[in-house]
Amino acid sequence: MALPIREQLKYWGIATAVFIVVLWFVGDVLLPFLLGGAIAYFLDPVADRLERLGLSRTLATAVITLFAILIFVLMALLVVPTLINQAASLVETAPQLFKDFTAFLTDRFPTLLVEGSTLRNSLTSIGTTIQDRGGQLLETALSSFASIINVVILFVIVPVVAVYLLLDWDRMVASVDRLLPRDHAPTVRRLARDIDRTLSSFVRGMGTVCLILGTYYAIALMLVGLQFGLVVGFIAGLVTFIPYLGALLGGALAIGLALFQFWGDWVSIGLVAGIFVLGQVIEGNVLTPKLVGDSVGLHPVWLILALSVFGTLFGFVGMLVAVPVAAALGVIARFGVEQYKESLLYRGTGRT
Repeated sequence: MALPIREQLKYWGIATAVFIVVLWFVGDVLLPFLLGGAIAYFLDPVADRLERLGLSRTLATAVITLFAILIFVLMALLVVPTLINQAASLVETAPQLFKDFTAFLTDRFPTLLVEGSTLRNSLTSIGTTIQDRGGQLLETALSSFASIINVVILFVIVPVVAVYLLLDWDRMVASVDRLLPRDHAPTVRRLARDIDRTLSSFVRGMGTVCLILGTYYAIALMLVGLQFGLVVGFIAGLVTFIPYLGALLGGALAIGLALFQFWGDWVSIGLVAGIFVLGQVIEGNVLTPKLVGDSVGLHPVWLILALSVFGTLFGFVGMLVAVPVAAALGVIARFGVEQYKESLLYRGTGRT
């Protein structure tokens, strides 16, 4: 006979509390393992497909590892140095961009920037802050990142963890399945499949969309000659997982830079704007429907809330687990609604 619901809630509540406490105290220690697990989860379908083609799990993992090393070396040699240089140059150039923007407004809209006006004081304050704090902010961010996430851990332990987890992924899933409470195993498996479907659709699908769009934006903007095109494309692709935000943020940044760089050359400015319009058309009509689908079930507001809450509570580690937890809670909530609609509380006894 199964345990009473009250007892089950007590044990699952204790397990949840232990998980939160562990995440709170040893989150930084878990970071490389969470990153490695995320990479293994992302690549597991690739390994499964290679197995269906006749490769053993070990050989499939070796092929994926060699391919990943090749991509990493190419990125390290070709993309990362340019990205870092452009980001540093953008921070250094930002004060001058604000001065140019102020001069532009003064020439064309002199009434907006009269001495002592709110807009003039705001622009002056922003420009001074960026000039005084921009380099310091970038240096602080980099030093803080390095102090939290040791470079050796990221570049040594994370790949090793990812390889081992990818190699043993199916065995680990089978081991967890054997530990499920027998009375609830079918329900837990169903919920796990739904969570996996949601996560795979969102994480793998949106990850691919972000990569494709980020690459497209970066290459297209550099081809039209926009300075900092690689940085703008990287930013736009990185936040594409939040619908419309990537295009809005990247488009505003790119068009703003284009206005300063190409002022008077309306063809180049139009090309920059057209790049983001075309990117949105491709994303909305081709990439997202094909790679993500319509059954993800993660509303953008719910996703932003989860990222904000977990990021505030647990830092970078919290942001990593925010999407899986949001997906799981969404699936559980839908399951709870289904159970409620089938219960007497919702349907009643049928007596008047």
